[in-house]
Amino acid sequence: MGMSKQSSITIRFWGVRGCIAGQCASCVRYGGNTSCVSIDVGPDRVLVLDAGTGIRQLGKALADTSADIFVLLSHSHMDHIQGFPFFLPIYQPSRRIWVFPTLQDESMICSLLEQMDGAHLPVTPDDLPSKWQCISEEPMGFLREHDFCISRIPTNHPGEGYGYRIENHGRSVVYLTDNELDPPGEKATQFDEFVQFCRHTDVLIHDAQYLEKDMPHKHGWGHSLVSQACELAMAAEARHLILYHHDPDRTDDELDVVQQDAGAWFKERNANIRCTVAFEGLTLDI
Repeated sequence: MGMSKQSSITIRFWGVRGCIAGQCASCVRYGGNTSCVSIDVGPDRVLVLDAGTGIRQLGKALADTSADIFVLLSHSHMDHIQGFPFFLPIYQPSRRIWVFPTLQDESMICSLLEQMDGAHLPVTPDDLPSKWQCISEEPMGFLREHDFCISRIPTNHPGEGYGYRIENHGRSVVYLTDNELDPPGEKATQFDEFVQFCRHTDVLIHDAQYLEKDMPHKHGWGHSLVSQACELAMAAEARHLILYHHDPDRTDDELDVVQQDAGAWFKERNANIRCTVAFEGLTLDI
């Protein structure tokens, strides 16, 4: 997409790892921070998908702006919430921030704030000078009232979770992390339902933590194979697949091979789909 054309969605990747953050000499180019993606759909508001350790750098980037911030989680596992206490905007007086709780055991819990209990972290929500608010009732409706066009779908992941489709001016991005496309046992969502949810999306960000060599040991852990993410992208006729939520032990060189193999996979099938292995700093304008 040419930079001279007005973009309706800007996607930025701040954390692309799963499970646990780590920095090592062999994982510098793709980055070691856990899940966090920002979606800009206008100058005055930003949607943040997940609050892993990557959100710390995002906070620095947002500190000098006045944009309203909406933090939406895929689920409440630690690698998706642990960066929130280090998110600079929550310490800015009068900063407007909305957070959305996740479903667990039929009740809504605001895990972003509940981890700040004074025991696990020294700062409590009462100490925050920002104007934060936890939206526990009808979160999708609340987002619609703030001009976000977002739909969601249950993911196949232990502890439950959601994937999201964000649309704006005819463009769309789907965020499906921590999703096992072919889990053992009962599925929250069938493959064909994911295909319909992702149909013709401009960008599909999908969990691709595992390779065939990781199986069968990790079958049922709630993550997909790279090849399964590719199959979904092709079935849904997505335009650009982003392979995401990399295994913490996957090195830069190994991810380079994933990039090469995925590109070859689509080429062999004559599929006109762009594929990118996510890395910190990746920015897409659609």
